[in-house]
Amino acid sequence: MRVIASGRTPTMDAMPNIYFSSDTFRFLRLLSRNNSRTWFKPHQAEYEHDVREPYLRLIADLQAPLAKISTHYRADPRKVGGSLFRIQRDVRFAGDKAPYKTSAGARFFHERRRERPAPSFYLHIAPGDCFVGAGIWHPESSTLKQLRAFIADNPAAWKHAAHAKAFRDRYEFWGESLSRAPQGYPPDHALIEDLKRKSYAAGCGFDDKLACSSELKPFVIEHFKRLAPLVDYLCAALELEF
Repeated sequence: MRVIASGRTPTMDAMPNIYFSSDTFRFLRLLSRNNSRTWFKPHQAEYEHDVREPYLRLIADLQAPLAKISTHYRADPRKVGGSLFRIQRDVRFAGDKAPYKTSAGARFFHERRRERPAPSFYLHIAPGDCFVGAGIWHPESSTLKQLRAFIADNPAAWKHAAHAKAFRDRYEFWGESLSRAPQGYPPDHALIEDLKRKSYAAGCGFDDKLACSSELKPFVIEHFKRLAPLVDYLCAALELEF
């Protein structure tokens, strides 16, 4: 079990290139052990100081680098309705009624996301489970069919985006796959394993230490750049600009 130092770290205002701290992870660990509104309310100031405020600052600092990758993607640092996901969980249809997420995630989205399904860039901060990625997660059936058809019709570009050695050495695809070939595709199709996917999202993990260092921002930018060909391909498949 990781030993957590007591007390608070020095203010991060004097360290503009460092966003998260050991207090970020300490809060998320405590929340996972005390996931209730009665615990969260008196600790909300810690959430604001140690999680939300530094995350929003990072999102703001990623605006210009992301615009260089694609002018159609947004890093939105608003507290509500922006890139940062709410800490509150939607438990209306969930078996697990714990009210709060024990991680902090941000989605860097396409400007037309409200018009049609679109891939995103993503950053996830959680104790022992930090990762950066991109793609589209659990798309609806019609979107999934559109993606599969595009991959089947444009295999060379897909191989370049998702099977290049530089990509395979760094990233893995996430999510479940069908046990059999999807309807309309032969089991021996050259890209059958890709066509069987239920999501088209990939990325890589990193440790808590990096998340608390000045290397986080350049690390995220580097991986967004490397994942951009995948996002570009998925945008083309969904008739979106990149």
